[in-house]
Amino acid sequence: MQSFGHSHLGRHAFETMHGHDREGLTVIGRRSMLKAGLAGMAGLSLPGLLQAQEAASRPGKTTPRKKSVILIWMTGGPSQIDTWDVKPNAPIEIRGPFGVIPTALPGVQFCEFLPKQAAMMDRMTVIRSVDCRNSNHEPNMVMQTGNLAAAPRVNREGDKFPALAAIIAKHRAEQARQMPPYVVLNMKSRSHVAWGGYLGHSYDPFLGSDVGRLFELPAGLTTDRLESRRLLTTDLDRLRRDLDLSGSMDSTDRFTRQAIDLVTGPAARHAFDISQESDAVKAKYGTHEWAKQALLSRRLVEAGVSFVTIDLSNHGASGTWDTHGDNIPPYGGIWNGLRPLLPVFDHLITTLVTDLGERGLLDDVLVLAMGEFGRTPQIGTQGSSDGRNHWPIVMSMTVAGGGMRHGQIIGATERDAGQIKERPVTPGDLAATIFQHMGVPQDITYLDNRGRPRFVIESGQPITELVG
Repeated sequence: MQSFGHSHLGRHAFETMHGHDREGLTVIGRRSMLKAGLAGMAGLSLPGLLQAQEAASRPGKTTPRKKSVILIWMTGGPSQIDTWDVKPNAPIEIRGPFGVIPTALPGVQFCEFLPKQAAMMDRMTVIRSVDCRNSNHEPNMVMQTGNLAAAPRVNREGDKFPALAAIIAKHRAEQARQMPPYVVLNMKSRSHVAWGGYLGHSYDPFLGSDVGRLFELPAGLTTDRLESRRLLTTDLDRLRRDLDLSGSMDSTDRFTRQAIDLVTGPAARHAFDISQESDAVKAKYGTHEWAKQALLSRRLVEAGVSFVTIDLSNHGASGTWDTHGDNIPPYGGIWNGLRPLLPVFDHLITTLVTDLGERGLLDDVLVLAMGEFGRTPQIGTQGSSDGRNHWPIVMSMTVAGGGMRHGQIIGATERDAGQIKERPVTPGDLAATIFQHMGVPQDITYLDNRGRPRFVIESGQPITELVG
């Protein structure tokens, strides 16, 4: 059994600066200016991780291969029956308003608005039998943590379960030399993604903002002023070194400086700058903001980021894919709400997979596209005539890359796409599959705030159809 050791609940990346302490007009007060400036630097939370990576790189430690995951998070829950699990022979109130098209797999059909994925099914897998019971949104935790108890609406500690991405970041800390290990792009609300939880804020995601402003410094903070703050850190280190005979103050200041170097250094700045791409590549992805995030995600994993989540949403409510009905804004129904999303999604995921393949990255990058649950088989819920409500009984998702076996459909639902007919796949199974790809032990544990070990995967096995 692998363990991460002590819990860091309640701690944060700049805890050595005592952010919750009142500070008077003393020499220590200058430190308040320093920590205030650092707190605004794009969600910087890396010094603790840098400490962990130093320990991980000591003699006897091996460096895993440069594997990564891109999670295209369809925030709100896409309808399975209007995307990958069509039921063209069902009554109109079940099959919905969309037509169907054949795919590259004989006998398999998709929604008419996913033609590019249909043509690429020899390089992708659709799982039609994901059992997402217990999953909800705001916060979206169960599917991103692999833990059925990660449901803050019904469990007061539900938000403490660490994201799978955070577990990977901690386990593979030695790889975070030039890039943050866990990055979230286009985040519209904190409730859309999972965080470090019991592992502590050092393993929260690095938050990217709009593509064009990712690495602008906060207002009024120039690179000269940042260098002044770096010098202030050095001064404080010198001032207090004789007060800390153990050397921990000197060490922590070094990690803080290293964190600043990381997020403002040339490797990170280059990776986040999509203007470095050729006009031809940018044209392939297109100008839609979601497509730009897909291109950016490819740049990030290419530069060494272990896990990128794209919040595929347009607003901070429960998610753009939460298509309850036209009379329930801002979501819209199936025709007016979901239909405009599908061609954009279809283009970005197939362009991303193709681009990764052309660059020789596809075997090392696992691409997942899913939301937190499916939608009701019956159209017209909650007083609408054109929407579908939440349906955690089953959902569909798609998988590509990762050196896995593709060109297949895993699982099936009943005639109305409302119940799993065969081969249920659980959140634990997805977590185990992701961990196997990333070289993370299946029996890894962490400590909760009571010091009790918890398995990350409490029940689940790698999906054998994908990984053998």
